[in-house]
Amino acid sequence: MATTAAPESRPRPIARDASTELAVNRTSLSFERTRMSTDNTLMSSLRTSLSLIGFGFTIHQVLGKASGVLPRASETGRNLGLALLLLGIAVLAAAILNHHGFERRLRRQQQELFEAGLMDGPPDGKITPTYVAAVVLLLIGLFAFASIAFRLAS
Repeated sequence: MATTAAPESRPRPIARDASTELAVNRTSLSFERTRMSTDNTLMSSLRTSLSLIGFGFTIHQVLGKASGVLPRASETGRNLGLALLLLGIAVLAAAILNHHGFERRLRRQQQELFEAGLMDGPPDGKITPTYVAAVVLLLIGLFAFASIAFRLAS
């Protein structure tokens, strides 16, 4: 009875000379640099969104407290705060979606090169702390928006 061999999870290694080995190493490092650059771009969007969300919530709070001194300050503060919060949430959501899509395409390219034997390791698919922070800030921003829009907090 003949048994069939299970498919290998790693492609059959190709014979490499020194220049091929250097090219493989450069390709791997290039993917790491691209991944770090993508993470850096997400951090920039995270900082911008954090500022917008923080300003929106602060403006709502400050102008809400000034309603005794300035007529209609509470309504203006609420509307301006909501607008800044919504802008911060939209920027962050777009950045997260862009980051996720780019990472998926990058992993696909890396997998193709790995299967062709032109890279040493398969894509790792790690979730970075920046990505986690962006998702957490998005949830905080959504909560802050809901608390102002539905008057959950004074």
